[in-house]
Amino acid sequence: MSRCKRELIKKYIVFCEGDTEYNYFDAIQKKQNTKLILKPINMQGGGYSNFLAEIKKQANNNCLAKFVVIDYDRAIKHPGELTHLKKLIEYCQIQNQNRKIPHFLIIDNPDFEYVACLHIPSYHDQDATHYIEDSLGFKNIENFKKKKDIFAYLNSESNSYKNMLARLRSKKIIINHYKINKSGLDIIIEKTDVTWDNESQKGSNINELFEIINW
Repeated sequence: MSRCKRELIKKYIVFCEGDTEYNYFDAIQKKQNTKLILKPINMQGGGYSNFLAEIKKQANNNCLAKFVVIDYDRAIKHPGELTHLKKLIEYCQIQNQNRKIPHFLIIDNPDFEYVACLHIPSYHDQDATHYIEDSLGFKNIENFKKKKDIFAYLNSESNSYKNMLARLRSKKIIINHYKINKSGLDIIIEKTDVTWDNESQKGSNINELFEIINW
């Protein structure tokens, strides 16, 4: 009598900030055969350096990859944060060069709220906060950020993450070039392109996360 073949659950760690990102990825992790271990990080008082500290002390937990999802607007608004961001990028590059667990740095420029708006067909690149408050009917941006069912909301009716992926611009601050073996259980980031000239362009490389987890 043959034994039933056990299906391996693919496991990833996602470092993120804010309620919006946490609630969004929490819904994604319910996808069958994919486990996202969410690590929310409080940016207050530490910024990007908090991310770096948390990543360094976080055990690998036999995961296939780590995703570090951050907003770029902090580097613009807060003096000195760009230096901390560059240190975070350098750390991720070193891990990838040494063939450790791959570290995918995902930069949303200016922020995750912009990425959220790309799910909605009626959004046409206006200020994301004003669009959320005025066009979507939220009284303020904080109500939107705290919405527990944010993923369901952004994927209802004509809204879809597929819209978002199709509308992402090619000019991004960071692009990770990677390859996956046939079994899908070995991921290698071969190099990471960082283009600071694109900081004035809205965009994100969050597509890499969706590609890796096979959405």
